[in-house]
Amino acid sequence: MNTSLLNPFNIIYPTAVQASLPSQCSLARFDRSGRFVVAGRSDGSAAIWDLETRSSVRWLEGHVKGITSVDWSRNSRFVLTSSKDWNVIVWDLASDIDPPQRKTTIRFDAPASSASFHPRNSQIILALLQSGDAYLVDLRKKHRGRVELEEVQDDSDDESGASPRSAMTVAQFDPTGRHIFVGTSTGSVLVFNTRTKTMVARHKIAGAGVMKGLDFAKSGRRLVTNSSDRTLRQFTLPTYSPPNADREYMEQELEPTHKFSDPINRIAWHAMSFSPDGEWLAGGAADPASHKIYIWDIANDGQLASTLDGGREPLLYVHWHPSKPSIVSTTNHGNILIWHCPAPERWGAFAGGFEEVDENVEYEEREDEFDIEDENVLAERKMKQEEEEVDVLTGKDAEEEVVDHPRVNGDEDDFAWADDEPDEDTREWKMKIMMEDESDMI
Repeated sequence: MNTSLLNPFNIIYPTAVQASLPSQCSLARFDRSGRFVVAGRSDGSAAIWDLETRSSVRWLEGHVKGITSVDWSRNSRFVLTSSKDWNVIVWDLASDIDPPQRKTTIRFDAPASSASFHPRNSQIILALLQSGDAYLVDLRKKHRGRVELEEVQDDSDDESGASPRSAMTVAQFDPTGRHIFVGTSTGSVLVFNTRTKTMVARHKIAGAGVMKGLDFAKSGRRLVTNSSDRTLRQFTLPTYSPPNADREYMEQELEPTHKFSDPINRIAWHAMSFSPDGEWLAGGAADPASHKIYIWDIANDGQLASTLDGGREPLLYVHWHPSKPSIVSTTNHGNILIWHCPAPERWGAFAGGFEEVDENVEYEEREDEFDIEDENVLAERKMKQEEEEVDVLTGKDAEEEVVDHPRVNGDEDDFAWADDEPDEDTREWKMKIMMEDESDMI
């Protein structure tokens, strides 16, 4: 059943297109604040869009071939782009020049399929190459280096002369940055410790085929995978032990808690993304004739809640807003679609205690409705309400502490290693806005 028919005021996922931005891009991602979107284009350039003005404010021009992935640092100062030209570039948006200054250019021996920042330090970069190799690049002075992530082979494979390893097809940090998850061409998920670069677990996904995508809920405890069998699978991850001197690792087959697919059309999926609270999952369909986003209700046993129709331009990428019921998706014509949840006008909200009705009803007065209350008590209550700090964007109390993940033994060492030599991505930085003429965007 479509849940939007039950109570339209409880919808907390996007339902309609709010804006369409002509960017000629193939992929787009929100920054951590949700105000800006970085869009990667097939000509090797990227654009920073301001959603408040709906215009491009910075241009990133440095690649000579198409961009394959984009990522933001935690406070949005740095942008990471990977390209088919074998380069990964880190851009500094605090630069006063346009295009912004290149902070670092990392050259590889093959086209880069994807690249991402470490969640705690933008000087640690994970890169995946189209050759099937994954590298962890550390740009810090004390830890500078480039380490290839290698799958541990069983003794039985070595004795039988089997192939040394399977190709790595997707790689991503978990939200804590403690582990790197790598999907392979044989339907396995490898887990590496970021600090030691050693494999700590290998999970076989039955019937999955080639792994095409990974995404995490913000808590880091749930993982969703996209594979060549046209099925999205959600898993609850186990707790991984810290690496030991013997380099032992966990060998475990994961059982999905939910499976998501289109049983009628059997379409594949380009991308998927969790909502900020992890209760909804958006899947971008690889439909060649339409632009469709499927929304599943994780809290309601993974039932299909809605299917968003964005027209006839096929979908390429989808990403959920970090704090709001909003989604950004891209089309094969290069447009960026911003989805939102339109709020119906409720005029009764302007008068506390009143509500709208469809027809006249007889009003019954409550016994204490017009009782006179002590003015001092009212003033004291109002002062307490004004002293409460509330985030105007999320509506949550500023003092409310959100625990993203449970801590286990070994966290302190991993976090101390990641926080050593911190980057310059502080909250106090400001981006210089440079408006672009519409004639230059085409």
